[in-house]
Amino acid sequence: MKKATITFFFILIIPMLIIITIPFSVRAESVENAKFTIDQVNHTIKLMYDGNIFINDTVKIIGPEPDLTATLPHFFLGFPYKYGSYMLRCVAYNTSNVNQNFPVKLNVPLEDRVGFYGVEIIFPQALNMSDGATHFFTIGFVLSNELLVQYPETSSYTLDFPVYPSLAKTARICNASIVLPSGAQYVSGSVEAFTYSKDNLPEFTYSPGNVTFSLEGDRIRIVNIKELKREIRINGIDEIGVSDGYFITNRAPTEASSIEIILPHSASSLSARDQFGRQMPQPMLTDAETNIYEITFPLPLKTNESNRFAIDYYLPWEIYVNQTGSNNFNLIFPLFENIDYYIESSSITFVLPEGARMVDFEAASYISSSNNLVRDVFQETVTINSHDVTALNNFDVRIAYEYDILWASFRPTLWIWSLAIIGCAVAVVWKRPKAPVPVAVPTVAVRLRPESIKAFMDAYEEKRKIILEIESLETRVRKGKIPRRRYKVRKRTLDIRLDALSRDLAELKEKMRATGGRYADLMRQLEVAETEISGTEANVQSIEARHRRGELSLEAYRKLSADYQRRKEKAKTAIDGILLRLREEIR
Repeated sequence: MKKATITFFFILIIPMLIIITIPFSVRAESVENAKFTIDQVNHTIKLMYDGNIFINDTVKIIGPEPDLTATLPHFFLGFPYKYGSYMLRCVAYNTSNVNQNFPVKLNVPLEDRVGFYGVEIIFPQALNMSDGATHFFTIGFVLSNELLVQYPETSSYTLDFPVYPSLAKTARICNASIVLPSGAQYVSGSVEAFTYSKDNLPEFTYSPGNVTFSLEGDRIRIVNIKELKREIRINGIDEIGVSDGYFITNRAPTEASSIEIILPHSASSLSARDQFGRQMPQPMLTDAETNIYEITFPLPLKTNESNRFAIDYYLPWEIYVNQTGSNNFNLIFPLFENIDYYIESSSITFVLPEGARMVDFEAASYISSSNNLVRDVFQETVTINSHDVTALNNFDVRIAYEYDILWASFRPTLWIWSLAIIGCAVAVVWKRPKAPVPVAVPTVAVRLRPESIKAFMDAYEEKRKIILEIESLETRVRKGKIPRRRYKVRKRTLDIRLDALSRDLAELKEKMRATGGRYADLMRQLEVAETEISGTEANVQSIEARHRRGELSLEAYRKLSADYQRRKEKAKTAIDGILLRLREEIR
């Protein structure tokens, strides 16, 4: 009887328990396995002023049935693989709160499909998808301006871009738009207009495309903004002095005679200067709403040429600084407001008044930046270093500091005491008996003939032009714009001419060294700068080879490449300074 009871239990009860538990275990399954719906994707392609492309994909997802409990730990999105090499930056954030960023992994497999550059968005707190929950999030990509081709003869451009995003699931609807500067006219392309849409966008859509448009004027300037160095000096309680230093490279096929820069609101007393401190034409306000100023260069910037310049201006103290007590002040300064370009690296330095002591400092923690506080004897400075800066980096810096206004008289008092001490010292020395003055024997300075200096300048300038032409030639043959046979013939001619110039320059250098004095010192500085350029070029070739072999990550490659580029530009600036000094000798 007992065995029969046990047998009955196993035959009836256990199968019933299995049947009851199966549905609940299925309903507790993760939403990762196709348990959510992509309801809508807004795909926006915005062409920035510097020719770089900002792609903004806002995704709306809806959870499964109301009685299904599930979470979403990550989300995959991508585009055709050819665009991966052009990507400068990727960021994901909560659409309703741009300050809430999500970590991203780049160049990941897109469901093991080949031909795609996948991006994985990781949600630190997995999204709750139960009860039919709805979530919005945005993924932003910055692609290089190498995808934009300019045709100066027809005032037109061709933009290469992913027409639709590549998703791992079907999207119910995808609304897309191409945002161009005002006045752009559609000519042709893979899409029929600047706005388009697609219902039931298939999963793993592979959609490289292009659009050609016409645009008059300089509403687009294809440049690379390598560096921005901004120094903000708070002068007591009267004004704020700002100096912005830019380092740019012209990537357009035409010469650049000016560039548009966005400055903080209420800027006044503007002036511009070149890398040697010489005054440039007065900046002109072109858009009062966004505070855009046009900076005109003294000489047009040729293709692939770089330039440094600075803009000095003042800001009203009362707009950016609040006084909360007799000695307590709060500075609130917006950074990167309304910018419509991409900055590879930036350094923002705040210089507090002499005698001020910083009490609190607050800046956005969600951007890629590092802060550095320096405390001198009388003055404190704080520097914010950032990389890959776009309009998404718009945030406010808050600095609370203590400052006694009596410090404003510190410098004048110090000068008065210094002058008094110097006056006493002069009086004491004046009363001492004077020693006999030795007779100075005049010496004849050896001076180089102006013709020799001019010959050296002409030969060196021609050598630089030939080097630039060789670099341009190599770029054109690499892109397939000229036949390789024609490249070899032209390259051989330039090499022969370059060898002859190098021999002439070597003789002129020896003649200038033999003269001695400042000419020998200038030649020594010139050789140091040339050696630095040769070394950095060799290093760049080395890291490019290592990156192609997979021995160097993309982030490390970009960091080393930027460092070598800065060293190379510093050496070029030193050479420009040497040539300028020699040019002044023959005027």
